[in-house]
Amino acid sequence: MNFQYSDATQALQRRLQVFINQHVLPQHREWLDETEHGRFPVALIDGLKSLAREQGLWNLFLPALRENEPGTRLTNLEYAPLAEIMGRLPWSSEVFNCNAPDTGNMELLHLFATPQQREQWLNPLLDGRIRSSFAMTEPDVASSDATNIETTIHATPEGGFIVNGRKWFTTGAIHPNCRFSIVMGLRADASGYEAHDRHSMVIVPLDTPGVHIVRNLPVMNHLAIEGHCEILFKDVHVGPEALLGKEGEGFALAQARLGPGRIHHCMRTIGQCELAMDLMVERALSRRAFGKRLADQANVRDWIAESRIEIDQARLLVLQAADRIDREGNRAARVDVSAIKVLAGRLQTRVMDRAMQVFGAMGLTNDTPLAQLWSWGRALRFIDGPDEVHLGVVAKAEFARLKGAAGANAAYYTQPSRTN
Repeated sequence: MNFQYSDATQALQRRLQVFINQHVLPQHREWLDETEHGRFPVALIDGLKSLAREQGLWNLFLPALRENEPGTRLTNLEYAPLAEIMGRLPWSSEVFNCNAPDTGNMELLHLFATPQQREQWLNPLLDGRIRSSFAMTEPDVASSDATNIETTIHATPEGGFIVNGRKWFTTGAIHPNCRFSIVMGLRADASGYEAHDRHSMVIVPLDTPGVHIVRNLPVMNHLAIEGHCEILFKDVHVGPEALLGKEGEGFALAQARLGPGRIHHCMRTIGQCELAMDLMVERALSRRAFGKRLADQANVRDWIAESRIEIDQARLLVLQAADRIDREGNRAARVDVSAIKVLAGRLQTRVMDRAMQVFGAMGLTNDTPLAQLWSWGRALRFIDGPDEVHLGVVAKAEFARLKGAAGANAAYYTQPSRTN
């Protein structure tokens, strides 16, 4: 087992870090100034995207690019350290066309789009000319069980579909370049099918009559500039070309999309925890209290050591999941992805919390990225499925592993001696 990244991956890491240092970080102040005033800095992002594409740092997340599609063909294992670098500055992912939810939507379209859908929606996404959103979660049902989804997608006699329902936490819906949403809902004759065969997905342009963006939901009191939106779909008519895949396959399509999306979140989390580590160590070395550096306080040293151990553990588990996806596919890596999904959010809140303690009250402000990253770590325990669902997946796999083998480990027990 080789734990060293390949020479090609290390070269890409260096190129990506140099690009961020030279072109992205110098723009960070402008990004903050614009977004704090409610303006999305389109010109800033577009300029950086153009430069990134010219330098071949484009669509790094997508392993199976087709001929003539723009991007670099990497495995999930090769992409992991690159996503980690991007994660340190969350908005930078869009510069390289590697941002959620577009990455998941591109993977979904890459697998299931018709030629017309590829031309109209996938190719502009791959080119970075438009953005997209994914409407699955609903406010009126427990969306941790996706079979609860109530939005309806009813076929019309003319061959099209009518969408009715309410979605929320639809990320990216108010981005200036967002053009469509992939919507999951119940097919018309749902009652006649098994629970996992009742849903379909359709592509809904956001300028379609009946699509109403109700509000941008704050996450832990933070409003994302691109939006985590509540959207009302009221008698929204789309044509037959809007159907993604086949009717009744929506649940399977959602699972195909969410696997890679979940692991990308976890990759970026590792980078954010590394940033918090760097900030915590720098602060501990420079700040003095009670006559000595914070770095000389035993509890601070423990926080730093524990964070290092936990980050490295999480990274190895993420890489293991990425490797399994590459070798065996998304379905085979389902348990691995659930495991890292639980681990990532919990890790991020722990590491951020320690770093915030080292910074003192400053850690609660926007003068550092720690408070916002802590909030995102807490949100990650719900995003793409709550911890409880993923823990259930892992536990179920463990029960299945030993099913029918009851007593197989009896020899390991200490048996009481018997005398006649």
